[in-house]
Amino acid sequence: MKGIDFLRSRKGKIIVASAFCFYVIILFTFYLFRDSLIFQRTTINRAYTFEFDIPFQEYFITTPDNITINALHFSSPTQSKGLIFYLHGNADDLRRWGKFAKDFTSLGYDVFMMDYRGYGKSTGHPKEEKLHQDASFVFNWVATNIKSDRTIIYGRSLGSGVASQLAIKAQPNMLILETPFADFADVIPFPLKPALWLFPFDIKFSNLKTLPRVACRKVIFHGTSDWIVPLSSAEKLKPLLGENDRFYVIPEAGHRNISKYQLYHEKLAEVLND
Repeated sequence: MKGIDFLRSRKGKIIVASAFCFYVIILFTFYLFRDSLIFQRTTINRAYTFEFDIPFQEYFITTPDNITINALHFSSPTQSKGLIFYLHGNADDLRRWGKFAKDFTSLGYDVFMMDYRGYGKSTGHPKEEKLHQDASFVFNWVATNIKSDRTIIYGRSLGSGVASQLAIKAQPNMLILETPFADFADVIPFPLKPALWLFPFDIKFSNLKTLPRVACRKVIFHGTSDWIVPLSSAEKLKPLLGENDRFYVIPEAGHRNISKYQLYHEKLAEVLND
């Protein structure tokens, strides 16, 4: 009763009103800086020289709107079984993501990775619509300039939303998603979710909407300890999978370390060599 009486008092009402205003300010700040918080890009000088322990070729691809997309093509040490078109997560640049190429080249696949606009050496500013356009344009460039009899689109985290959208028209031999979300809203922490309702939110990546339109085989990898994209979000995609599709759960794996688990590599080899 004392608590209720306090809330009804003038001082209590002032405190509640102040707390509410502060919360709204937090929501507005998140909305205002959403691009910086979601697209956690790092940039590097064009003259920077990449260093990896596997052979690669660097490319600069110009989009129709005159944006430069930086990309790397890693070569398999043996006769190539196909090409992995890799779309990375929301943070960092190819200096980090290029290190994952050996997970695929070791299995006999070439790997093509692009930095989204505004990331690494790529110019411009990232926006959802532009990421989709760039992925489609670069994929077509690869199909023309780096031909392969077998192409697999691989999307990680944020890249899963780009990959599934791309796979609708690109029609690859397979789509692999690592730590995907059903809808991007699932990634927003609960205290910040009201921002999605209060303000016009223009980031709407949705595997839930795109996967039903993907005709090729689909494979999903997710960890049980992923605190960024909860496993519960990825599990919403299970009903969209067919008889030949696969959903692999990696026990104890988090959002950034699935590649450290042997089970991931065993299942990845299984689907790539199938």
